[in-house]
Order: sequence, then C-alpha cells, then structure tokens
Amino acid sequence: MRIALTGISGRFGARVARRLHRHHAVVGLDRRPFNRAPADVEVHRIDIRRKRSEAIFRGGGFDAVVHLNLMHDLRASSADHYTFNVQGTARVVEYCQKHGIGKLVLMSSANVYGPRADNTQFLTEDAPLMGGERFSDIRSLIAVDMLGQSFFWKYPDVETVILRPVHIVGAVNNAPSNYLRLRRPWTLAGFDPMVQLIHEDDVARAIEEALRPGIRGVFNLPGCRPAPLSVLIEMARGRPRPIPHPLAETLLDKAWALRLARFPAPELDHLRYVCMVDGARARDVLGFAPAHDLDATMTHLRRTRLMSA
Repeated sequence: MRIALTGISGRFGARVARRLHRHHAVVGLDRRPFNRAPADVEVHRIDIRRKRSEAIFRGGGFDAVVHLNLMHDLRASSADHYTFNVQGTARVVEYCQKHGIGKLVLMSSANVYGPRADNTQFLTEDAPLMGGERFSDIRSLIAVDMLGQSFFWKYPDVETVILRPVHIVGAVNNAPSNYLRLRRPWTLAGFDPMVQLIHEDDVARAIEEALRPGIRGVFNLPGCRPAPLSVLIEMARGRPRPIPHPLAETLLDKAWALRLARFPAPELDHLRYVCMVDGARARDVLGFAPAHDLDATMTHLRRTRLMSA
C-alpha cells in the first residue's frame, strides 16, 4: 500500500512510520522536521491545515491515510486545539473523499468517554462521549472523533476506522507516561481506581491491522489487564504522595498557573474515577489482542524513563 501518514514527526508518529515502511510505501506530512527518517520514507514538511497540502494528496496515489496529526498540549488554548485538531482533520477527510483514497485510519482516545463516578465497569464503543465536561482540551478530540463518525456514514465508499486506545505508555510524551515517570506522583487519599494501559507498539500494530481491506468502524483498544493505580505506581518504581482531593485541586491549580506542574487540576479525575473500555469488538472484528502484558508494558516505561533522564 501507499500510505500518507500525518503527524509523522512526533515520537509516536515516527514509531508508526518505522513499522509501516517495512511493508508499505510511507509518505509523511508534518510541520515539524522528521530527524533520522528511514531512507525510503518521503517526508513533506507542511502544515496539514494549509490549502497547498492538497497537492500532496491529489498527486500522491495514496491507498490509505493514517491521521495522527493531533495536538495534545495541555497548555495550548481551546482555540488552538480546535483550529489544529478539528480544522486539520476536516482537511484530511475532505482530501480522502475528493481524491479517491479508500481507507482512513483516525486516532482518537478512550479519554473521550471521560473518567466519571457513574461509568459502567467496561464502556463499549456506543457509550456517550462525556470526556469534555471538565477537560476542555478533550473537547476538540471529541469533535475529531465525531467528525470521523460523520464521515464514516456520509461516505461509505471510504473505509473509515476510528481507534480509541486507553492510556498509551512508552517513549511518547503524554500525560499517562509523564505521570508514571514521576518519582513522587500525587495520588488522591482514599482513591485507587482501576486503570488500563497499552504499550505504544501495540497501538502501532493495531493501526497496521486497521489498514487491512474490509476493516471499518470504531474500535476500543484496551491493552493489557487492568490494575489499580497503586500497583502501577509501584511497578513504575514511584513512591505515591497521597493528598486530600480538595487540597490537591487547589494546590494543582496554583502550581499549574505558576508552571510548576505538568497537569491541570481536571486531570485529577483520572486518579479518582474509572474510565475502562471493552475490547471485544477489536478482538472479534479487527483481530487485535495486545502482544505486551502488564509486566512488559511497565518494564518498557521504566526504560523510557532512563532514556529521558
């Protein structure tokens, strides 16, 4: 296949590119440079929102698009998230339809469901997307997910796949990995929710599986077996720092404003409530099962901590 990969220069995008280029022709698009790209990977340094990016799709002869070019910067404004994520995705789906690209794989997140006190134990793909109630940065991701669903129904000739992985951990620079790398992570006194993690290589493999002909729809990716947050911190070699929830929210608000914290206060909900997903559809339709168990996933995370130290 000839595949357009947006967001190729991010840590995860680069990982996906190095996996896909073994069996496919990969063309990357990103506004950032892609250092040490494989020799056979063509890279265009361009902002996907710019109209001139259409020329790449028009003449690219692509069989599929893998869209990873999403902003997850917690300090970016809601307006920045909207313009980058939603407008960028709107361009991608437009080009798929206009230029006869038969497959679109769109990366979403299980966080679109939101951690809530009233969540059922395992959420299926038809559960409401409630993650934006307290997490303003998730609202644009929900909009991207819904845009993909709308495109799925409006243009059935394009095989659209939306992947909703649980917390991805590894060398990626995201909130779950950064939290578990902390030596003294905050926890909320009296709370120890069950958490699902997924190895970054399992997500990359799910993307490859989603590229198979005939695969379409929305898929939760639950990863390895769930574990209490306390167990994950112990496996990460961290020492938890329990703090009462009302105090933690006040302290984190102040620390965030002073740029002394890497997470805003609404993220504390992940330390308090569950947001776990059911992976039956990915197993039965996509044929996906994680290759890395919890021990392997946490060992990989510890290695990335040493690499980033």
